[in-house]
Amino acid sequence: MSEPNARSSSATSSTDARHAFETRAVHAGWTPDAETGAVMPPICMTSTYVQDAPGKPRNGFEYSRTQNVTRFALQDALADLEGAAAGFTFASGMAAVHTLMLTLKPGDHVVAGNDLYGGTHRLFTKIAARFGLKFTFIDSTNPEELNNLPQDTRLLYLESPSNPLLNITSLEAAVKAAKKVGAQVAVDNTFASPALQNPIDFGVDFILHSTTKYIGGHSDVVGGAILIREESQKEDLWFHQNSAGTVNSPFDAFLTLRGLRTLPLRMERHCQNAEALAEYLEHHPKVERTIYPGLATHPGHSIAKEQMHGGFGGMLCFELPGGIQQTTELVKHLEIYALAESLGGVESLIELPAPMTHASIPPEKRQAIGIADGLVRLSVGIENVDDLLADLEQALQKV
Repeated sequence: MSEPNARSSSATSSTDARHAFETRAVHAGWTPDAETGAVMPPICMTSTYVQDAPGKPRNGFEYSRTQNVTRFALQDALADLEGAAAGFTFASGMAAVHTLMLTLKPGDHVVAGNDLYGGTHRLFTKIAARFGLKFTFIDSTNPEELNNLPQDTRLLYLESPSNPLLNITSLEAAVKAAKKVGAQVAVDNTFASPALQNPIDFGVDFILHSTTKYIGGHSDVVGGAILIREESQKEDLWFHQNSAGTVNSPFDAFLTLRGLRTLPLRMERHCQNAEALAEYLEHHPKVERTIYPGLATHPGHSIAKEQMHGGFGGMLCFELPGGIQQTTELVKHLEIYALAESLGGVESLIELPAPMTHASIPPEKRQAIGIADGLVRLSVGIENVDDLLADLEQALQKV
């Protein structure tokens, strides 16, 4: 078997740096097929490819885990939109995080933000740590903690905005702090999406996405991605993607690429609706606190204004003083918002982090970082904002 093809794609894009993001979102990753004129890439549903002679695959294609036209198109499109050297896509967001961990060696030290998606925290502490990686969790929004990374730090892993508390870390400061100790920086950009934030512009080495969320955008496909800043990183990441077999299927790549084409339009509405709901909740007498980076009261608002563009995202949190009992009562009365994990789809979702997405984090650790039992997380969809406001109001009146 030949070595994995170190290209990120066999397709070419019709866009370049002169085109606006909205144009690139529609066209990136693919030009009409030369033979048929097909506007969209085919769903290349094959497991293997005919070879012209033993050990001589045609145009480098030998096995679909290693090379697939549909996956290549998605990878190229994401790399284009993030300004990356190359992109790699996976079966899930967690498969992407796992593959990044595989590029490290036993004994390597990963410093991570203490406000992470529960599944990422679980992967780090319950799985990756068993294979010799060391993990330290810090408040990456605290300049003192960020600027005093351990000297043996190999990777600084962050979310900004974070899940679920929407903490904002200065990416410029994070890169500067990591360089002082010779570490690389990885940022999970899922909550912002490339429509609102491009971490590579700040010197970040790896961008991660759960493409299940805003990039796919329709709650119908699971996937993940890693985008890299330097061409020199490509071969190593490609080797681990191929060897571990964490790739997404051609059909999943097609669905994700189809969702990506409307990302700018959807993100505009997500941001508008979330801002309106955040302003409403911030002044609601039954709400103890509201968390949204677009609010002037958010401690990371000024940093978010500098490093995000076009809006502050479709995610927000609020807290009720009555804990789980009160929040459970709230979700019973909602009609439009669906009680479900995940986020970033066209429909509005509501969830309670403590018993749902972050249940794998021990209660004392949840409380210490601010994930209270009364915390509610909203993924604000693209429905009519007046309907969303009315539904929330009638439910709040009943608790």
